[in-house]
Amino acid sequence: MTDENKSQQSLDDLRPPQASDARASQEQSEHDEHHALGAQGQRDQEIEEIQKRSRHQPPGIQRPPELPPAPARKALTIVGVLLVVLLIAGGFTMLSRMSHERALAKETERETVPTVAVINPVSEKPDEDLILPGSLLAYEESPIYARTSGYLVRWYKDIGSRITKGELLARIDTPEVDQELNQTRAARQQTVAQMELAKISADRWENLRKTDSVSAQEADQQVSGYKQSQANLAAADANVRRLEQLEGFKEVYAPFTGVLTKRNVDPGALINAGAGAAGRELFDLARVDPLRVYTSVPQAYAPYVKVGAKTFVTLQEFPGQKFSATVARTAESIDPTTRTLLTEVDVPNKDGRLLPGSFGEVHFAVGSGVNKVTIPVNTMLFRAEGPRVAIVGPDNKVQLRPINIGRDYGTTLEILGGVAPTDQIVVNPADSLEDGQQVNVAQPQPSQQQPGQAPQGQKGGAS
Repeated sequence: MTDENKSQQSLDDLRPPQASDARASQEQSEHDEHHALGAQGQRDQEIEEIQKRSRHQPPGIQRPPELPPAPARKALTIVGVLLVVLLIAGGFTMLSRMSHERALAKETERETVPTVAVINPVSEKPDEDLILPGSLLAYEESPIYARTSGYLVRWYKDIGSRITKGELLARIDTPEVDQELNQTRAARQQTVAQMELAKISADRWENLRKTDSVSAQEADQQVSGYKQSQANLAAADANVRRLEQLEGFKEVYAPFTGVLTKRNVDPGALINAGAGAAGRELFDLARVDPLRVYTSVPQAYAPYVKVGAKTFVTLQEFPGQKFSATVARTAESIDPTTRTLLTEVDVPNKDGRLLPGSFGEVHFAVGSGVNKVTIPVNTMLFRAEGPRVAIVGPDNKVQLRPINIGRDYGTTLEILGGVAPTDQIVVNPADSLEDGQQVNVAQPQPSQQQPGQAPQGQKGGAS
């Protein structure tokens, strides 16, 4: 131990305990500070050595070796080859894209064209008879109205009565018309008296004119007054005759022989004259012998229907019975809407078995000269111009063709004109199909059955 230390220790021993403790803590703090400064200096020295080593260390990435520049011609050749390759690649890309676009356009156009299924009509054996529906109508039928106004006193015939022409049907009481007739007759008598006085005056003034006692003007006035009274008398006579005829209409008579089918009045009912809004139908009279039957003959059969030809009518309520009839007349014109010939057939009905208003069938013997085919009902189009079918031509374009319908078999229709067995008819045609529209025809499956076949021996009512 040195002398300084020894002297310091001796001084410390001489100090009080508090001073010794303060001295010890001060030394401890100075020692800690010196230690911290030494550690910080050591770290700074290490960082400085690391930086020196990093500056003197060679870089990890080496530069590529320098090559001599290529000749100018070779560089142009390389660039040209690259450009050609790029142009060829671009051309192939554009051609491929254009090809895809054309294929897409064709596919889109192909998808916009509708695809339809078609069938061929089925030929049928011609019939010997043509059976058409018809309604039996009275040969003559007339509603009977009153020609004068009043009250119904009595009716003499009821519905179902057989009436002969001129037979009394009812009587009407017309008190107003009676009084009007009496007044008109009295007015006529007054007119007669005035005319007689006018005649006397005219004769007197004519005689005075001969002696120049009166002027010609005064004489002409008297003559004119006489002529005017004559005209008044003629008008009064016509008015009297009119009311007398109205009096005659108080009794209602049958205009022709027939059957009374309606009676709409009872005694005491108010009767208004005429058939207007206020008029009331009294009776309905029908002539039932013979009966008329109106039917529409298809255009294909029209040449075989002759006036005067014999035919017969059948009704469901008389099975197995045939009622002879005669073709009375035809319209002599084809209806452009239905393509049919309106024909009237008269049926004798002396015993009254047939009732007007009944439904029957008329059988025409038209021979076997009419060719016909059948088509399914789901091939027909309903248009304002009439029934149509859509037929696909060889160029796959639609043609809307009118048809003449014969009988209706339910699932199939008999066609008498408009299509041929070789035509391709569209099944379930869309309402949007137009004439001349392009379509695609679907290929039929081998397992599919021809839907246009009509069952053998199947017959049905006429359309």
